[in-house]
Amino acid sequence: MKIIGLILAVYLAFSHPVNAAPRIAVLNFELRDITTLPNTPNELTRTASMKPLLEQAISKLGDYEIVQININEQNAATAGAGYLFDFDEIAAKLGRQSGAEWVVVGRHSKGSFLYSYVMAHLIGVKTESLAGNYSVELKGTHQTVTERGVSALAKKLTARIMRLSNSAS
Repeated sequence: MKIIGLILAVYLAFSHPVNAAPRIAVLNFELRDITTLPNTPNELTRTASMKPLLEQAISKLGDYEIVQININEQNAATAGAGYLFDFDEIAAKLGRQSGAEWVVVGRHSKGSFLYSYVMAHLIGVKTESLAGNYSVELKGTHQTVTERGVSALAKKLTARIMRLSNSAS
């Protein structure tokens, strides 16, 4: 009987990951363009590139699992422009449905032809609340500028996730 107990204890010790990779869902970025020539095809394409760029940047920074949220579910949860950015609990519910621990709600805010901001809310799925609010200024519209800005955003997000994950342990 002691051997069975020992085998069971060893099995349980190794059957559950000690430090599972944080599960992060990144929603599609929304463009908020208040310039005199808003929502040009180039700017819409640039904004659409931010989600995959952020997912790649996060993956390169460590052991993170990127969770996909169905675009139809995201669209159904969006009651209007900026809705998911403003309502953390709705974004958290989307993340929960997909098995994510964290949800990143992104916005690309363009107030000028010279600069824009890539912004993100980090939402904790368990708490259904804002865990971090980040913004990175993009000076120019070149792809390299966008990539660097999104990479800087990824560093801020993952640093916060690691701090919160370590404090919960």
